[in-house]
Amino acid sequence: MAIQVRHELKYYISEKQHFLLASMLKNLLWIDKNADPETGEYIIRSLYFDTIFNDALYDKVSGESQRDKYRIRIYNFSDKVVNLECKSKYDNYISKRSVSINRDIAEQIMAGDFSGLYYSPSGLLRDVAREINLKLLRPAVIVDYVREAYVHPAEDIRITFDKRLRSGLFSHDLFNPELPTIPVIDNQTILEVKFNGILPPYIKQVLSL
Repeated sequence: MAIQVRHELKYYISEKQHFLLASMLKNLLWIDKNADPETGEYIIRSLYFDTIFNDALYDKVSGESQRDKYRIRIYNFSDKVVNLECKSKYDNYISKRSVSINRDIAEQIMAGDFSGLYYSPSGLLRDVAREINLKLLRPAVIVDYVREAYVHPAEDIRITFDKRLRSGLFSHDLFNPELPTIPVIDNQTILEVKFNGILPPYIKQVLSL
């Protein structure tokens, strides 16, 4: 089966730029249905996996054109939705495979016990079991941030503002809402622009500001 790939552009922007862009996008796109109806935001927590040599980290820092990263992701510190994801980069394109798992399976993977995954009907779970075994993947870092997202069905456009980025340092206690974290970047927001084929000109014009 062919892997679906998408464009993904990332930028650091200031609080002023965020305010300006968000005020315009609200009139052009829809707010993500998963967001809180009052704030328009939700919290993302991801536990990233890496090798004992931090290969995934160094591949990203050095800008390797083809790389994979594995993570377990939850929302608003809840275990109601737990996703195991593999995000892959192919030059200027990205793809993401995701499978829903329960908390027990997440705890099993984090503990390094992946024996039962070999027999899973999910190809992604089997891939994770293989990667853990071959590359000695282990929980590496927790990352938290607040996401404000806008979507449009044309080209499956998704524009997000990720704010208050924090790291859990050396703790891997994914489901602990009281996990101590520290800020990673100050007074900056990460703008992500994702789309399938072509970004409509009117959205490109707004972003060019």
